[in-house]
Amino acid sequence: MQALNERVAELAAMMAEGGVAVLSGAGLSTESGIPDYRGPDGVQRRHAPMTYQAFTREPQSRVRYWARSHLGWRTIARASPNNGHQAVAALQRHGLLSGIVTQNVDGLHQAAGADGVIELHGSLDRVICLGCGEITPRADLHRRLHRANPGFSARITAVHPDGDVEFGDDELAGFGTVDCTGCAGGMLKPDVVFFGETVPAARVQQCFDLVERSRLLLVLGSSLTVMSGRRFVIRAVKLGIPVAIVNRGTTRSDDQATLTLDAPLGQVLPTLVHHLAGRRLTETALSG
Repeated sequence: MQALNERVAELAAMMAEGGVAVLSGAGLSTESGIPDYRGPDGVQRRHAPMTYQAFTREPQSRVRYWARSHLGWRTIARASPNNGHQAVAALQRHGLLSGIVTQNVDGLHQAAGADGVIELHGSLDRVICLGCGEITPRADLHRRLHRANPGFSARITAVHPDGDVEFGDDELAGFGTVDCTGCAGGMLKPDVVFFGETVPAARVQQCFDLVERSRLLLVLGSSLTVMSGRRFVIRAVKLGIPVAIVNRGTTRSDDQATLTLDAPLGQVLPTLVHHLAGRRLTETALSG
């Protein structure tokens, strides 16, 4: 415990002057009941994730996705911010953050009070029509699907961070999807980036700009396995910007980080806030 506290104090010293860009991943939300993919409590998929191509071209794949996501949405919708999300919001209120980028689609940073969060992969609480582009609340679609499929249920065998669940295809029988009401027939899709779909270039550039104007990149709860998030670490290292990583388990960029902490985020981040808040109060008293 002493060694962990010393490492947290070291991280606090790195962050004391502010200008910290946060990059968060699924590991930050595990303590809210949303499973990770690759962490110690991760759930491995038995089936490949939905791709944009399959969703848009294969009606049965679309039915399968919406049936599973309809049941999985309950897990996302009832999740509450944990101590880690609250701590990140507190760091922002203390003026220490230059911005927040999240790979998560659960909206828990905002629910904890964080502002200006860049949702790299979108958010499950919105639905977009691929026909007319109208964006509507996921809660509205959930009610429509419930009315179209009264009593629908299945034996769920796994829940994933993207709100998808797994159950046997034999339980799909009779499930019906619904279309856009705005343009009367447009295909509805969650406002998230599927596999095979690219993150909008302007959003990626916004993230790069944030990293480039920051003093430190703080990675929280991401294994950095995929390039979608790891590219920002690569950019920071190239520019000589220090990188600190707090994650349960190793990451693909540990060897590039100035500091790594392998510990529960719900434990580390509140302690970090305590260190930094105390430091700021002391500096204010001394300057007065």
